Amino acid sequence: MLTITLPDGSTRTYEQSTLTGADIAQSIGRRLAADAIGVLIDGQLHDLTYPITHDAKVAIVTAKTDDPNAMYLLRHSTAHVMAEAITDLFPDVKLAYGPPVEGGFYYDMESATPITEADFPRIEKRMAEIAKENRPFTRYELPQNDAMAALERQGNPYKLDNARRAIEQDPHAVISFYATGEPGKNWEDLCRGPHLPSTGRIGAFKVTSVAGAYWHGDASKQQLQRVYGIAFFSQAQLDEYVHQQEEAKKRDHRVLGKQLELFTISPLVGSGLILWMPRGGVIRQELETFMREQLALRGYSAVYTPHIGHIDLYKTSGHYPYYKDSQFPTIKMSQRDPDDQSEYLLKPMNCPHHIQIYAAHPRSYRDLPIRLAEFGTVYRFEQSGELSGMTRVRGFTQDDAHLFCTPEQVEQELVSTLDMVLLVLKTLGFQDYQCRVSLRDPASDKYAGDPQLWDRAENTLRRIVAGSGIKSVEAVGEAAFYGPKLDFLVRDVIGRQWQLGTVQLDYVLPERFGLEYIGSDNQPHRPVMIHRAPFGSMERFTGILIEHFAGAFPAWLAPVQASVLTISEKFLDYGREVLSALQAAGIRADMDTASDKIGAKIRRSRELKTPYMLIVGGKEQENRAVSVRTRKDRDLGSVPLDEFIRRLREEITSRSVQSLMID
Repeated sequence: MLTITLPDGSTRTYEQSTLTGADIAQSIGRRLAADAIGVLIDGQLHDLTYPITHDAKVAIVTAKTDDPNAMYLLRHSTAHVMAEAITDLFPDVKLAYGPPVEGGFYYDMESATPITEADFPRIEKRMAEIAKENRPFTRYELPQNDAMAALERQGNPYKLDNARRAIEQDPHAVISFYATGEPGKNWEDLCRGPHLPSTGRIGAFKVTSVAGAYWHGDASKQQLQRVYGIAFFSQAQLDEYVHQQEEAKKRDHRVLGKQLELFTISPLVGSGLILWMPRGGVIRQELETFMREQLALRGYSAVYTPHIGHIDLYKTSGHYPYYKDSQFPTIKMSQRDPDDQSEYLLKPMNCPHHIQIYAAHPRSYRDLPIRLAEFGTVYRFEQSGELSGMTRVRGFTQDDAHLFCTPEQVEQELVSTLDMVLLVLKTLGFQDYQCRVSLRDPASDKYAGDPQLWDRAENTLRRIVAGSGIKSVEAVGEAAFYGPKLDFLVRDVIGRQWQLGTVQLDYVLPERFGLEYIGSDNQPHRPVMIHRAPFGSMERFTGILIEHFAGAFPAWLAPVQASVLTISEKFLDYGREVLSALQAAGIRADMDTASDKIGAKIRRSRELKTPYMLIVGGKEQENRAVSVRTRKDRDLGSVPLDEFIRRLREEITSRSVQSLMID
C-alpha cells in the first residue's frame, strides 16, 4: 500500500507497492495523464516513469511555460535532441556537457569541423525530424564498472571524466544513460535526467548562437564549441520569445546607457564598478528622493555606515565564510603594521552594521519598532564572465533598511513594508507582478537557527501574502540562510521577468548577536529583524528601468524634462528667457544654442529622449508662448509659457508614468 499526498493536501491510497507519476496522473484523470510530462516526488523532479516505492508528496508537472520544472524538462530534452542532430551531421564530434540554463540550453562539444551559424538550419531540420519521430526518452542504469567499460569503448574522454567525477562525489552514485528511443538501437547519452516522455513533446525550438568554451572553464584545457538553443512548448511561444529578444536588443541598457550618457564603466576604475554620469545621476537622485520621502512618512531613521568592517563582524553574522567565494579578499592590517593581526572586509552586507547601531545602547519595548535605513554600498566579487552592465556588478548601492521589533509587531511591520514595495512598483508603472515566498529546504543544512522559529517565520510570510491578495508562488530552497523572504517578480513591458525588491524575516541574526530589549515585564527579550529593500540595488534597478522605458523615462525621472529649441539665432534671447523661467520653476531644462536648422535640433533632442521640445520663434516670442512637441513627435501646438510650466509641474509632482498633457 502506498499513500500519495497531492499538492492540495488530499491523499490517495494505492494497493500496489510501486507507482509512477504516469500511474498517478492516469488515476486522477485522462486529461491530466495526456498533459503530464514529469513528476515532483517530495520536491525532487523526475521522469514520469520514475518508480515511487514509498509514501510521498507528489505533484504532476504539465507543459506550462511559467513552471520552471516544466521548462527544465523541455530544455534538457531539447539539448539531447540538438546533440543527436549535431552528431548525425558531424560524426567526428565528441560531446562534453549539455545542461538546461535560464533562458534555454547549450551543449559543449569538441569538433574537428567548426560549427557555424550557417549550419544552424541543417541542425534545426534534423532536430525537427527527431522530434517528429516522437521517440521516447528511455532511461537505463549500469553498475559503475559496466558503465565505465561502456564509456571506454565509446572513446569519449569528456563523458569518462563526467562519470569519474560523479563517482568521486558519491562512491555509490548511480550511472544512468538516456536513449532517444530503444537503448542499443537509437542515439543515447550519459545523463542523470530527467527528461520529457518523448521527443514529440518538444513543441518548437531554435539554435541561437555558437561560442568558444573550455572544459570545466579551464583555459589550459581543450577548447570546445558551445552551441546554444531555446525551446518552447508551442511555435507561438517561440515567436513571442524571438520578438521579445529583438525588442530587448533595442532596449539594451548597455547601449542606451552610452547613447543617453547615463553611466560608464572604465577599465582604469575596474570591471563591474559603475560610474554614474550626470544624466544618470539625476535618475538615481530622483529615485532616492522618492524613497526618502516614503521613509520619512513611515518613521525610518537615516544611518550611514563604513564601506569596510572587521572580519569578526561577518563571522558573527554568518556571512563569512558562508559567502566567502563571492566576497573580495580580506584586507590584512599586518601588511602595514606587524603588530596588528586584524583583518577587514569590503562590506558585503549592510545588516551587520545596522545591528551594531541597534546594539549601541540598551533598548526598551517602548523604543520599538526601530527602523534604520541607508543607501548603503556593498561589494561582491562576481566572476568577470558574469558581469553585465548595471545588472550584474561588483559594487552596488542598496536602498537597505532593517527593522527591529517585538514579535507582536512583526505582522504590522511586514504589512507596511509590503505596502511600500507595491507603491514602488505602481509608481514605476509595473503592473504584472507576483510574489515568490522563498522558503528553506528542510533537507539542507545551510540554514541557521531554530526550526520552530523558521516554521513561525514561513507561516507568517504566507499569511501576510495571502492577506494582501497578491498572486504568489512558493520556492523551496530559495530562503536566505538566516530567514525566509518575499521576492517580487516583475514583468516589464516586453514580458521579461525580473526580481525587484525583497523583504526578509529574520529570527537568526538577533540571536547570533545577542540583541535584546527590556519588555514590559522588565525582563530581557529578543527582537525580531525585518530586512527590506524595495529597489534592491540602485544600479540593477536603474538598468532594468532603462530597458523597461527604452530610455524614454517619464518626465519626473527624465534627466532633462524640456529642451528649448530656437528657430534661429534671432530668438536666442527669448529662448534664454524661457529657459530661465523653466529652471526657476524647478524644471530640468536645457537649450540648444547651435546654429543648425530646427530639424537637426529636434532630431538631437529626440535621440536623447527628452519628453518635451519647446520650439520658439517670432510668434512664440510675440505671445510669450512655446510650441510644444513630444519625443514621439506629437505636435501639441502653441501653449502659453506659464500654462506649459503649470502643466509640466503637475506632471512631475504627480510622478506619473504617462504624459498628462496628452492623456
